[in-house]
Amino acid sequence: MTFDLENFLPYRLYQAAEQTSQAFYSYYKERYGLGRSEWRVLFNIGQYGPISAVEISRRSNLEKTKISRAVQKLEEREWLRRVYKSDDRRRHNLELTDDGRKAFEDLVALAATFDAEIRASIGSRSADDLLLKLKYLEASYLMADAD
Repeated sequence: MTFDLENFLPYRLYQAAEQTSQAFYSYYKERYGLGRSEWRVLFNIGQYGPISAVEISRRSNLEKTKISRAVQKLEEREWLRRVYKSDDRRRHNLELTDDGRKAFEDLVALAATFDAEIRASIGSRSADDLLLKLKYLEASYLMADAD
């Protein structure tokens, strides 16, 4: 039996994700000097914050050490702050500062432009269909992990 890597769906999904991720990386790297983990942490806090690092890990599939380093770098830029729980100083959530919120909003506009470029290149209907199928794949594998 011959195996055709080029038509192996997980390989194609990975290649497409990596290439589009790298292309978008050039936008936020050039504009703000952010790394990929920093961008993912910033966007999770901007979208869902205040949020814990544990929740960011669950939502983004980032390792806790990468989240910790990204949080440290974003704190150094004064783009986020820790909000401690009054009953336990070891537990905290992360939220954006005013400067962090401004950067996030600027990057949201860049992300929307990038998304529109992808949608234009493959067609709006195809993009919607692809998104629906990707969400289905993600959900079906999440359900399998819960078993």
